[in-house]
Amino acid sequence: GVVPQSKLIEFMPAKPTRRQFVDKPFDIGRLLYWSWLALLCWAPIPLGTVEPWSWAVLEVGTYLILGVWCVAHLRGRVAVTEALIGARFFLWLLVAWLAFLALYLIPLPLEWLAVLSPSTAAIHRETLGFEAGWRTLALEPHVAQAGWLRSLALVCAFVVTLLVVNTRERVRQFVFLLVMFALVLSVYGIMMHLTGASINWFGSPMNHAPQASATYFNRNHFAGYLEMTLALGIGLLIADLRDGRAENWRQFFRDLLEWVFSPKMRLRLVLCVMVIALVSTRSRMGNTAFFASLLATGIIGIVLSRYATRGTVVLLVSLIAIDIFIVGSWFGIEQLAQRIEQTNMMRPVTEVVVAGMQESVEARLDATADTMLLIKDFPLFGVGLGAWYLVFPNYRSDMVMPGYFEFAHNDYAQFAAEVGLVGMAFVGLIVLWSFVTALVAHARRRDPLMRGLSFGALMAIIAIMIHSSVDFNLQIGANAMLFMVILALGWIACFMDRRQS
Repeated sequence: GVVPQSKLIEFMPAKPTRRQFVDKPFDIGRLLYWSWLALLCWAPIPLGTVEPWSWAVLEVGTYLILGVWCVAHLRGRVAVTEALIGARFFLWLLVAWLAFLALYLIPLPLEWLAVLSPSTAAIHRETLGFEAGWRTLALEPHVAQAGWLRSLALVCAFVVTLLVVNTRERVRQFVFLLVMFALVLSVYGIMMHLTGASINWFGSPMNHAPQASATYFNRNHFAGYLEMTLALGIGLLIADLRDGRAENWRQFFRDLLEWVFSPKMRLRLVLCVMVIALVSTRSRMGNTAFFASLLATGIIGIVLSRYATRGTVVLLVSLIAIDIFIVGSWFGIEQLAQRIEQTNMMRPVTEVVVAGMQESVEARLDATADTMLLIKDFPLFGVGLGAWYLVFPNYRSDMVMPGYFEFAHNDYAQFAAEVGLVGMAFVGLIVLWSFVTALVAHARRRDPLMRGLSFGALMAIIAIMIHSSVDFNLQIGANAMLFMVILALGWIACFMDRRQS
């Protein structure tokens, strides 16, 4: 009954040869997916990507990933995704937006400029001394060119996300890892804040004692980053909810213990740490935007969704209650509440901001009010991307806090001043179309993962739109790139595996 060794060798699988390893195709799609995730995690590290060199790294990395994907597609190594096909008409809107921005870079006769933007033509003639010739709509064409390249990178970020996040496993992993990286930044920011460290980060002095800012130069922008990543984490929690009723107390306690030791509980603790970091930023509008967007999205989800579970309602209530009354009370909710109470949104126009005072919401509102005067003079096409700081001193009143203003501290006012009402129509349509797509996904999809993903996208969009009314998160590279990724996730939630479901 003993089988000879020579016979056993016949049934043993042959050892793979080196040639077989070489002939096995390399998964280029997987490499591009991890490269894209690594680039998104890199973006917040250099001060949130605010310097030209860090913007260049982000842009070149995005172009390179999309370019490699296109070459791989031509060679049959990767395929177009359902989400990209579903968003094909939306992509034409993004192309039209880029074409519109390119118009600012094309020299036009001064007579044409006088028709399109009389104030721009007047500056070219009276201030710059050009009586004739060809000039651009952008008052600062070199800055406008840099702005166009950044806009191209943001559009490419949207496309890359649709292409490389192409399976359910990758969707869950992609969102989870973004949340985990936000946790790393949160822990770093909290520790630096508690120790009161003062360091030099990428050539900029940073004092962490007053508030948590992590790797961001401005704590409000760190709060904006946490708003969006917290929304994604809450979406993951909702995706994993299961609605079941215990038949008896024994079953109830068994389910409770299973929940305590489940991955959902660990994710909940992660979100608690991130909320601590958000409260520690002392950002009034950042915290207001987060909790307002959570409440608004919860109401929207419960009203519109036909598949909302009892667990979803319990989760949303617990998020608000635990985060505000327990976590916040231990980590500075009183100081944040005092800052909100001391904010006077209706400050009399006769009050003057004293030099050296900490930047306030009132000072930002003053800058926004003066920007409205600029918009009246450049209503249709604005002054060109990045040229707000160049023209604003001509409209600046004595009410504005002394100091240099590079941004309007209001994304709506800044975009309207730089690209005019025509450009604002493009921007509004891009955000609104994506918001409605995520809304449709949450109302119609039965898939828990896609419904959770759409919830996170809706909440993140609402939060950043609220925060943008007094800050310039969308001018910061890391936050703007993450916002475009979130818009893409809304489209993925609507179209991925739609035929199968």
